[in-house]
Amino acid sequence: MFIALSTFTIANDMAPAVKEAFVNRPGLVEGAPGFIRLQVISPTDNPQEIWLITHWQDEESYKTWHHSHMYHDSHSGIPKGLKLVPRSAKVRFFEHICE
Repeated sequence: MFIALSTFTIANDMAPAVKEAFVNRPGLVEGAPGFIRLQVISPTDNPQEIWLITHWQDEESYKTWHHSHMYHDSHSGIPKGLKLVPRSAKVRFFEHICE
């Protein structure tokens, strides 16, 4: 299993709108080959931070999704006016060891 963790920090007062957009997202990733599951979480000590954890069968499935038009379409619901803390957007990759 391959895991991608994307994080970013919201610079303005739009955290509630961003979280609502994730709740109502079109769910395009669910149809991507190799997709297993997505979690969107926010640390309680900094509700301006958003973490997206996606689980994939393998790295190639993630890369195919990331370079697809559906990936770009999935971002169409981002609320207008969103500003991020500069250099806060990061993506890290993980190998699943066990549960």
